[in-house]
Amino acid sequence: MTRHPITDSHCHLDFPDFDAERDDIVQRAVEGGVHRMVTICTRLRNEPQVRAIAEAHAPVFYAAGTHPMSAADEPLATVDQLKSLAAHPKFVGIGETGLDYHYTAESAEVQQQSLRIHIEAAQETGLPLIIHARAADDDMARILTEGYRAQPYTCVMHCFSSGAGLARAALDLGFYLSMSGIAAFPKSMDLREIFAAAPLDRILVETDSPYLAPPPYRGKRNEPGYTVHTAAVGAELFGLDYDAFADATEANFNRLFAKAATWDAPHG
Repeated sequence: MTRHPITDSHCHLDFPDFDAERDDIVQRAVEGGVHRMVTICTRLRNEPQVRAIAEAHAPVFYAAGTHPMSAADEPLATVDQLKSLAAHPKFVGIGETGLDYHYTAESAEVQQQSLRIHIEAAQETGLPLIIHARAADDDMARILTEGYRAQPYTCVMHCFSSGAGLARAALDLGFYLSMSGIAAFPKSMDLREIFAAAPLDRILVETDSPYLAPPPYRGKRNEPGYTVHTAAVGAELFGLDYDAFADATEANFNRLFAKAATWDAPHG
């Protein structure tokens, strides 16, 4: 029986893990019920390669930004630079950006500066902000909220695995929480409770592939097609059958990533 389609809202198809079989991986995802993917550029100097992947594959869209763990090693993005990239028809989000104090706390100041630039670009383009948050819940909530109060914008907390307080702060701003394979790990009970307490109309699904493969592939290279395993866990959390949960997350993705939802592939 054919599953209702879902979207992998966050993957990294440009990573070398996929070099040998990128076309096959996209095809496998589509055949398995993952009909769209958003591939994320984490260093702006790599944007041409990421854009080329989106241009080569009809189901693939892309976003670009400076990952917080790279913020100290890369030139600071500018709002104009991000706005210029956003003119591409398949460029659908700003980021990933955010704060990571787990590995890179020493660059907290430049991470915050970079994050504010990306927030401004999201405000000016109307595209959703894509946030990476790790071990920085208080600063994350504060900066996102300050930015939103200055000028509203939309946002997804990608691969959400932070605490309930940051989840509440994000949801209070109208933002979305994205479930990755972490939510399907057996020991992630607390995280599943955070998702289960969130409104269904604020949930997305993703792989963050090639990382964080959900069971039964845990420990192996992740790929966009495995989004279906995380979606199955999400359906169970919300007491829905798979298709109903798939339909809900599709509606959420289309609302947040409206540019992807209205994109029409060129014909001829």
